Amino acid sequence: MPDVRAWYGLFDPTGTKMKITSAEFVRSAFDRKHWITDGRPEIAFLGRSNVGKSSLLNSLLGRRGLARTSNTPGRTQSINYFLINDEFYFVDLPGYGYAKVSKSMRSEWGTMAREYLSGQTAVALMVQLVDSRHEPTELDRQLNDWLIVNQRDHIVVATKSDKLSSNMLTTQLAAKRKLLSESKVLPFSSSNAKGRDEVWTEIERALKKT
Repeated sequence: MPDVRAWYGLFDPTGTKMKITSAEFVRSAFDRKHWITDGRPEIAFLGRSNVGKSSLLNSLLGRRGLARTSNTPGRTQSINYFLINDEFYFVDLPGYGYAKVSKSMRSEWGTMAREYLSGQTAVALMVQLVDSRHEPTELDRQLNDWLIVNQRDHIVVATKSDKLSSNMLTTQLAAKRKLLSESKVLPFSSSNAKGRDEVWTEIERALKKT
């Protein structure tokens, strides 16, 4: 396990935004034997297809195109690992809930995600993404319930917040916080990076606990 004290010099003086010294794609895992188990902590990102996971990852890291966005939602079939500052991983899990793929393919992705969620012990924080413009789906709520029941450290990030007016965003966030009442819900926009520091603050908090 890396010494957590080495991270402290990688944060700016405000303590709210991490300084990214390196970020690189490491591997795609298509089954459990390809998981990375080197002891580094992991920040896992989960959400339905087309919710903006790749855009969020690129925005957080300030690396355009590091996490590839797809024109066809639901095509990401693997668990993708990105090594950050040579100290911890961002882990992008397959998107769920996209109807225009086969049932067998959806089942395979669901099995992969469940195995990771249940079996990977190095996860410091799970970041669940929901679309700020819409009510969380049944699958969103089921995932959120699982995180709570299993007492996993997590936050909910409401993406695409720039698509809403200020008043509508306030209304939507209030509705999500009521529906997902046991989770911290943060707005985020990959277009203007609004909410970036707040998400990094939560990631930093989780990393310091490992």
